[in-house]
Amino acid sequence: MSGKLYYNIKEVSGIIGVEPSVLRFWESQFPTLKPKTTGRNVRQYTEKDIELLKLIYNLVKVRGFKIEAARKQISANRGVVEKKAKVQQLLIGVRDELMAIKKELDQL
Repeated sequence: MSGKLYYNIKEVSGIIGVEPSVLRFWESQFPTLKPKTTGRNVRQYTEKDIELLKLIYNLVKVRGFKIEAARKQISANRGVVEKKAKVQQLLIGVRDELMAIKKELDQL
């Protein structure tokens, strides 16, 4: 990330890969997700908020957890969930690289 202090909802939506309405919904479902708001109710997300959103995305969109189950996982085992998400992202990256190599080999 760029090292900015705050990101708006549109920027975060692009980083996470979901619509802003999904981010607003997740705010209502996950008590630990509370971005700062300005006087005009403009959300300002920190990098910590974005990391939590990535965790939520991984649990809900990638692994298929229901909201309640994802909330329980984060509150009970956040450290473990973060480690699993990092490992999963690493494995997805390796898979993508292997698929690219296979595609190149198939073209030979």
